[in-house]
Amino acid sequence: MTVAPKRPAAMTLAAHFPERTQAEWRDLAAAVVNKGRPEDQHLDADAAVASMRTHLAGGIEVEPLYTRPTDPAPLGVPGAMPFTRGRALRDADVPWDVRQVHDDPDAAATRAAVLADLENGVTSVWLHVGTDGLAAGDVAEALADVRLDLAPVVVSSWDDQTAAADALYAVLSGSRASSGNLGHDPIGAAARTGVTADLSPLADAVTRLHDHGEVRAITVDTRVHADAGATVPDEIAFALATGVAYLRHLESEGVDVVEAFRHIEFRVSASADQFLTVAALRALRRTWARIGETLGVPERSRGAFTHAVTAGRMFTRDDAWTNILRSTLATFGASVGGADAITVLPFDTVSGLSTPFSRRVARNTQILLAEESNVARVTDPAGGAWAVEALTDEVATAAWAAFQEVERSGGMASALASGLVAQRISDGRAERDAALATRTQPITGVSTFPLAGEKPLERRSRRVLEVSPEALESHRDSAVFEALRDRSTAYAERHGHAPRVAVPTLDVPRAADRRIDAVNLLTVAGIEAVDIDSPSEAVLVAANKGYEGVTPGMDVVDFLSSLLDVIGAPA
Repeated sequence: MTVAPKRPAAMTLAAHFPERTQAEWRDLAAAVVNKGRPEDQHLDADAAVASMRTHLAGGIEVEPLYTRPTDPAPLGVPGAMPFTRGRALRDADVPWDVRQVHDDPDAAATRAAVLADLENGVTSVWLHVGTDGLAAGDVAEALADVRLDLAPVVVSSWDDQTAAADALYAVLSGSRASSGNLGHDPIGAAARTGVTADLSPLADAVTRLHDHGEVRAITVDTRVHADAGATVPDEIAFALATGVAYLRHLESEGVDVVEAFRHIEFRVSASADQFLTVAALRALRRTWARIGETLGVPERSRGAFTHAVTAGRMFTRDDAWTNILRSTLATFGASVGGADAITVLPFDTVSGLSTPFSRRVARNTQILLAEESNVARVTDPAGGAWAVEALTDEVATAAWAAFQEVERSGGMASALASGLVAQRISDGRAERDAALATRTQPITGVSTFPLAGEKPLERRSRRVLEVSPEALESHRDSAVFEALRDRSTAYAERHGHAPRVAVPTLDVPRAADRRIDAVNLLTVAGIEAVDIDSPSEAVLVAANKGYEGVTPGMDVVDFLSSLLDVIGAPA
């Protein structure tokens, strides 16, 4: 006789707690928000909850509390529509591709660095080729020690994609390589350099890879948009629109849409906002799978292959060590979001070409998270969390709306040429820049808690890529603050000392705290704070229990720039 196993009892973890309603929570939240407020300034429950919402660029609102939806959508499973939860089940031993980037123009140095990476935990190689990277003719030498049947290789280039792709193809053709990517992305190159997008090489690239396993021809690289200031929904929208443009072109050249779909890989940015990164990757897979469904692509082939790269926009030149922490958060988000490959940029990437030490830190950031934190043991560990599911929905909805706007304008190439893409990026960047200037969005080590007297990192310079005025310009978040420090450095070189501003001690409550805040503010711009009796070029004037011009929510960049003007620091 067969006995059916007993079904385990449902877990009631909160069974001993009294049930609470949403209205009760709102009243309790209002009581906390109103604590310390004058009675005539108390907020009602609606206003109190509204004050706790967080606004993210791109029109996304984060609620202070998420609860089970009244009509929740099915979660789905990894490897099936809508692919929100992952392209496939994750292998706990090799959860994602640890992909290291190399852009040193010295072929011998790159060859040695590639081998060192592969011997110490990296699982695939990314060569950046062109004026600002390795010469196409040196690709073969750089890969001379690579077992191509074990380690996938991808290439990228902004100004010579065909040569880069041909160089890699020549290497792969004489091997048993089963995966990799030739890196064609003409629309991305057009955005980065300002030239007109030339899609003509795509069909030949796809066709000649017919018998090359999982080697892909195309990488939709949206870092160019993210680095220029695009919001997360817009970055995803531009990825979708670019992918669709390539599919249309390939179909017009006689390439089957299913084959074309397989050849597209997405390279996207991962920021220190870990939950937004999680939601972005999940939303990208969901929306791309929807496009595949519309085009009749078989379900098993609709999952987007995603390569997440720590966002260059968040990297700082000053106090560069903090970039390690930002990269850790971004890598965690990319992992939880289900990225198939992850690249951590070296912490010194802003200062120039990386060193063996900075590359070691970059690869070990991933390896530690994968092997010591156990974050990789579960596929889509955030799936089902009400906050993550809601954020994924919001990002996907906003991205789809932006994608439709681009499509109505004639597609991604037309939107780029007409200025629509640049305008959307400009609008998103303006909102972010305002938050940075007021330190509502702080940058640790730069706009807050700066390190006085810091010595800049010395690295070999990276070659500069010449672009036309129509190119999308990269904007690092910290650049505006670093420019203030550069003014103070130039002043010090002329006068033998940093700009000095006297900061008097106030006769008010918490005077010491207020003075510390003022000193930190001045240090942001490399200005030395001195006592009132010491020689100085300017003085902060006491006013209203604080210092004149120093107020909560102030535009720090404008204040410090004006102060440097008064001192006479060169602009």
